[in-house]
Amino acid sequence: MLVAPSLLSANFANLQADFEILNSSNADYLHVDVMDGVFVPNISIGFPVIKAIQRLARKPLDVHMMIVEPQKYISQVRDCGAEIMNVHFEACTHLNRVVHEIKEAGMKAGVTLNPATPVFMLEDIISELDLVLIMSVNPGFGGQAFIENSLNKVSRLRRLIEASGSHALIEVDGGVNEMTGAALSKAGADILVAGSYVFKAPDPMKAIDTLKSL
Repeated sequence: MLVAPSLLSANFANLQADFEILNSSNADYLHVDVMDGVFVPNISIGFPVIKAIQRLARKPLDVHMMIVEPQKYISQVRDCGAEIMNVHFEACTHLNRVVHEIKEAGMKAGVTLNPATPVFMLEDIISELDLVLIMSVNPGFGGQAFIENSLNKVSRLRRLIEASGSHALIEVDGGVNEMTGAALSKAGADILVAGSYVFKAPDPMKAIDTLKSL
């Protein structure tokens, strides 16, 4: 299992200390949430902070754009050193164009689905994607309870990926811990995003290793 600690739960008053842990850990990605207070009911960080994160990080960045019109910021995300740019299906009127622009910018293209958005909406683009992020909570805030139907959704997405011949990875974000992570692994997830479970743990490195072993 691949693990992407969510920096939304990090200590922004002392990021250096958290990155000393993350850089030494077995984490595979760092998940960076960008919120605009419009698409989701919260505001998080912008590009100056992401650039600071890039300077500290020794892990690739998975930048999750929880904003309206994310296509306007493809070059800025690239310039922040992101390996993956995640955009919401619900925020992109012309999703195919956005996906191709992300790839043309040199990044991997991820598409995120909110809890109420069905997997079949991706049927016509799944072969173009590098990653699909399933939100297992309603986006906007950390620390929420896991939505159980997300397990069925991951299973349906796995079947769609296999039937289409796509190589897209399945990422899941929200309410991830040892128990939900094990169930998600069984359902077919490839990457677990974990915020509170990692950063509130007595030993964050051990928490990451626990998820990786699932």
